[in-house]
Order: sequence, then C-alpha cells, then structure tokens
Amino acid sequence: MIERFAKLPRALEAQARTVRLGESEIPALLVHPDWESPAPVVIWLHGRTAHKELDAGRYLRWMRAGVGACAIDLPGHGQRFDQTAQQPDRTLDTLEQLVNEIDQIVSALTGPEFGGVFDASRLAIGGMSAGGMGAMRRLCDGHPFVCAVVEGSCGSLDDLYFPQGQARGTPWMVEHDRERVARLDPMQHLDTWRPIPLLVLHSQADEMVPWPAQQKFVEAVRERSRTITGEDLVEVTTWPETGAPSEHLGFGRFSNDAKNIQTEFLARHLETGESSGGSEG
Repeated sequence: MIERFAKLPRALEAQARTVRLGESEIPALLVHPDWESPAPVVIWLHGRTAHKELDAGRYLRWMRAGVGACAIDLPGHGQRFDQTAQQPDRTLDTLEQLVNEIDQIVSALTGPEFGGVFDASRLAIGGMSAGGMGAMRRLCDGHPFVCAVVEGSCGSLDDLYFPQGQARGTPWMVEHDRERVARLDPMQHLDTWRPIPLLVLHSQADEMVPWPAQQKFVEAVRERSRTITGEDLVEVTTWPETGAPSEHLGFGRFSNDAKNIQTEFLARHLETGESSGGSEG
C-alpha cells in the first residue's frame, strides 16, 4: 500500500475500523457517524489496481452527512494483494469473485456482530470503474439496496470490450472470452433489474471506459425505470473533460463537485436529513 494513503484523516480515523467480513474474511474499512445509532451504509467498491483506503475524503464526507461506509479491498487488491490480479486480463476474475462476495458483506454488516448500527433498511452500493461494474451486475439480481452510485464505470461490457466503430468507443486493452463477458455484463441481465435511484458520474473524455458505452447502459436503465415505475430514476452528471489522469482516475478539477453531488444524492435517498458535507478531502 502507498504510505501516503495508509493514514486516514484524523476526523475519520476516530470513527473507522478495519475488519474482516464474512466467511471469506474480506478486508474492509468501516466508518460510522457515531457507532451507536442505526445509520445507512454504502458498500463501496474501488477500481482495478487501487485499494480501500484510497480517497478517504469520500468516506469523511459521507460520515459528516450521516452515512456510513464499508469500503472493501477487491479480490487480489489491498490486504489480499496479488500482483497478477492488477493486470487487465484478470478483470473478469476479479468481477466474478466480487459479485459473489457482496451478499457476505451485507450479511456481516446487518448481522449481530455490529449490534444493529448499520441500518439494514438503508443500504446502498457503489463503485468506481471495475468496482462499479461489479455493483451494477449485482443489482441485476434480487438485492436489498435502495440506491446506487457509480463513477467512471460501465454497465455494457459488450460495448466496452467489443466496440464496433467510434460510436462505441475504441478497442479495449485486452480481449476477453465473449461468453464469460455475457455472464457478467449488466446490460445483458437488465430483464431482472429492479429500478432504484442510480447516480452516474463520468468524464466524456474517459480514455479507459468510453462514455458512449456507459451512456447506452444509462438509456436502457432509464427506459426500464420508466416502463416499470413511470419515473426516470437515473441521475447523470458528465463533464466534457476534467484534467484527471487518462480522464479516468478521479475528476480532476471537478473532484469537489463530483464528491458533493454524490454525497447529496446518498443523503437524500438514504434519508439522513443532512447536507452534502462541504469540501473536505
């Protein structure tokens, strides 16, 4: 782990715990506003080559808005580091294991170990890049989540990995097995997607996850939401360009705006009655 990310902000450190969750002993960083009263919680899934402590300012904002955080290390990352898992040709391995671990995380958070401080009726899920892909695939099956947030991610893996022409992006860095992609592709499992509020943040200039691929998924989810509920439950904020590395790692000069938008969305849909949490982190 990079040393400068190993130390959490002091205000966050006082409310944070590092634990292992479920039978797989998934490494997790838990944050709770007071560790006494029931609070909503977001299961947060980072991207490939990152770790759970990255961008701790995100969790600090959530905490100050009354929202808890459960940030896990993806398979092969952080406290369960595997050098080979950092490579793009292992992304599907990571996604497959991740999707299967989410229920363990939910059960642990809402079980007796934490004494009810995480409100089982106010669960959210979200992630960045590969983590967001895992979150969106899990949302295609029965689940307990009331809202979701994704950034720099893609719910149409077929369009990401097998693009056809500029309208669908550019060829990805490795070639995956198409049948395996189909099993993990949220777009190909939307017939079982239960509409919930979804926030999508993206740079339109993203060089790793082209916006047109995610935009196609967004429109499909919007259509399903309107058909089933009569409402558009998808909120989207994009920027033409942000200045972030590869337009993918964070949102550059719009980072503060992105964090405020995300925190406000979570506080609103998880019914905390709190504000977005300012400009910390």
